[in-house]
Amino acid sequence: MKKMVNKTHVSGLLYENDLQIRVTGPNSKKPGTTFIMGNVSLLTDPEGAATNVVPVHFSYVTETTSSGSANNTFKVLKDIVDGKYASVTENGADKAAKFRVDSALGLNEFFTTRDNKETLVSAKRNEGGFIHASNDLEENPNDRSTFETDILITNVVRQEENPERNTPERVVIKGFAFDFKNALLPVEFLATNPNAMDYFEGLGASTKEPVFTKVRGRQVSSVTVRKIEEESAFGDTYVREVQNTRKEWIVTWAQGEPYLFDDESTITAQELIDATAQREMTIANIKKRQDEYNASRNSNVKPAAAANNTMAKVGDYNF
Repeated sequence: MKKMVNKTHVSGLLYENDLQIRVTGPNSKKPGTTFIMGNVSLLTDPEGAATNVVPVHFSYVTETTSSGSANNTFKVLKDIVDGKYASVTENGADKAAKFRVDSALGLNEFFTTRDNKETLVSAKRNEGGFIHASNDLEENPNDRSTFETDILITNVVRQEENPERNTPERVVIKGFAFDFKNALLPVEFLATNPNAMDYFEGLGASTKEPVFTKVRGRQVSSVTVRKIEEESAFGDTYVREVQNTRKEWIVTWAQGEPYLFDDESTITAQELIDATAQREMTIANIKKRQDEYNASRNSNVKPAAAANNTMAKVGDYNF
């Protein structure tokens, strides 16, 4: 399997953070280790009328790297925790510090109950990476929240314009990206450019004939407000506002020719089957950890369901 492309870039003003300094417990691999975890959110368009706030999640940042050298990311994050950098929410945009983060696409995965059925949620996010204080931002705001990733496309669905939700006509690109260990990451991207929509639909990607390619795009976090009027039996009409936050990953570019699929230079069918089996184990572990956590809180939770260990067959990558 080739080394997969997966990288994101976010730059902007420090908007807010929920970072925490913690210490690993006695049963961890390295007990007593100080680390930082949490989110740093950057405002990428301070000059514009819209508000695009993009978070970056840090799961486990220690004072030193694996080689034993000082970890600059830890230092920067600790300075943010200690309030050494001004933020938009606390000090205003004119005083907020500028940062850039070179990260990667990751997933925040957990199970939730919908219609009395437990469903796995796989929410995309910027995961880890390197954070640096910066003097300037890119001139074009669209260059401040970007992503570039290899993707194995298994489905493309066109959605009509929805004025009520304020969404344009678009296509949803479904498939799998890969993390730094080349593990599968189920993802959905959007394309709104008419030429892009036609292109991705024309690929004919399916679970039986996936298309392997590389895409680039931008991350958009937008807030829309809908006003809903409700007539009264008497008096004035009641007007209420419904706020909806959308976080979208919009594809703006695809490489000229897709990669070869089922080829040793990219990824073979057998390697994909092996990655699928590993993915099933990952899902089972997520479920197990969540059930154990719920049980520790004395929740009335059913035992974890057995993992679906059915191996994918060559020619059908519906996973």
